Amino acid sequence: MPNLEKEIHRLYYSMGEVATMLDLSQSLIRYWEKEFDALTPKKNKKGNRLFTQKDLECLKLIHRLLKVEGYTLEGAKRYLKENAKEQNQENKLEVVSTPFIVETTTNEIKNKLLEIKKKLIELKERI
Repeated sequence: MPNLEKEIHRLYYSMGEVATMLDLSQSLIRYWEKEFDALTPKKNKKGNRLFTQKDLECLKLIHRLLKVEGYTLEGAKRYLKENAKEQNQENKLEVVSTPFIVETTTNEIKNKLLEIKKKLIELKERI
């Protein structure tokens, strides 16, 4: 019988699931959350942390920097801050060119919808 298990990606993971997946203690994850601004899990009404895929990637990076590469906490914070600046600069470049693209796309969508409306009216008249 073939293995029918597939890797499932969810929007949110609980603290326990994250701790198990990354083989980290929950207290260490909470500590890193306090220390690193880049790690920002959402909290539900009960106060339980809900981690996204982005949070998981951030935790993996923090783990690699601290445990594998031997960074200090301050060094890891600096590394994450520098990478965030680079990401922001890339995002700013994208935003500069976006208004034209959005306007063009909006006009294209509007035109398509008008075409569909016209065809629907024609179909209605035939019936």
